Amino acid sequence: MSPYSDRTRLIASATRRGHGRRPVNPPVERASTMLSDRAEAMQDDADGPTYGLEGGSVARQLRAALAGLEKATDAALVPSGLAAVTVPLLALTRPGDEVLTLDGVYGPTRRFLSRYQASRGVATRYLPAETDAETLIAAIGERTRVVLLESPASLTFEMIDVAAVAAACRARGVRTVMDNTWAAGLAFKPLTKGVDVSVQALTKYVGGHSDVLMGGIAANDPACLRAVHDVIEDLGWHVSPDDAWLALRGLRTLPLRYAEQGRSGLRVAEWLQGRPEVSRVLYPPLPGAVGHELWARDFTGAASLMGVVMKGGDTAAGRAFLDALSLFGMGYSWGGFESLITHETHQMAYRSHPPSLEGELIRLHVGLEDPADLIADLERGLAAFSAALTLP
Repeated sequence: MSPYSDRTRLIASATRRGHGRRPVNPPVERASTMLSDRAEAMQDDADGPTYGLEGGSVARQLRAALAGLEKATDAALVPSGLAAVTVPLLALTRPGDEVLTLDGVYGPTRRFLSRYQASRGVATRYLPAETDAETLIAAIGERTRVVLLESPASLTFEMIDVAAVAAACRARGVRTVMDNTWAAGLAFKPLTKGVDVSVQALTKYVGGHSDVLMGGIAANDPACLRAVHDVIEDLGWHVSPDDAWLALRGLRTLPLRYAEQGRSGLRVAEWLQGRPEVSRVLYPPLPGAVGHELWARDFTGAASLMGVVMKGGDTAAGRAFLDALSLFGMGYSWGGFESLITHETHQMAYRSHPPSLEGELIRLHVGLEDPADLIADLERGLAAFSAALTLP
């Protein structure tokens, strides 16, 4: 076990001694075919990958660094964050099984569960997003094989007691999978709380520069790891060495970017909370917000992604808000260096238990810009929102 903090360890893994003269960053190996010196060695995995699908040295370094971050025995790489969620669900369920999850699950994950998994005979049961741990545990049924968690949840940011759910699932022989993208493997360590599989979209904070798509899957249990690797092998998925290099580069500075964006995010959230146009800020690190107590107990930091429920409004007013901004980019994703904003009210219609909102739902990602400038930009957006409410 490394004696260093995450911040130190992610850099020290690049500068460790005993490897001769070399560049700080590993060279990129682009290869489909791997050559051997002897026929006997062609099938010997101890000599390294036998084919390019298995990944080169950059991918191995990224896997090792990600496993260390997540306190895992091993980590696997897949081409997107969505694939990081779907692979364990495929690996751990069979026809006739059930996945139990909450209504705040990531939208594309819901699509996979409702479309592909349903067609393969795997049912999904959705509980309200605000369900607490005790209620979720009581809902585990005889067919439940996997409990899928997100904390905070997508778009509406509800929290749940992950450790309590994981302990109850383990006692019942039910696997737990957690989408840990919001915490980026830094602010929360699901595997140390009893979760079987921790996944995250490396596209977000790990990549950090909005230029790579990738997912990571981390686990300690040998059976889970074998099942995950089998699915990846059977599907023929591969992460390119160039993308792995970009993700590894981003991982080195992840703790600094995450902490700075978290500070800016809290400042913006506090300002928004005091605005007359805003009904609620959905951001667990904000004192008084729903889920704050669980966040304060379990998390050591915060992402800069939050929801904002406006006072009233409609689609036109929500779009006016976004159109009036100049610093917040309008685009899907988050975790990069840039601030982003999306209008999410329509997404609530896809839920099994739509929440009761006082007005339009806006999602903000706070980047590395000066928070004072972002606040001034948001002030223009709020003025446009208010103006739209008065139009005939």
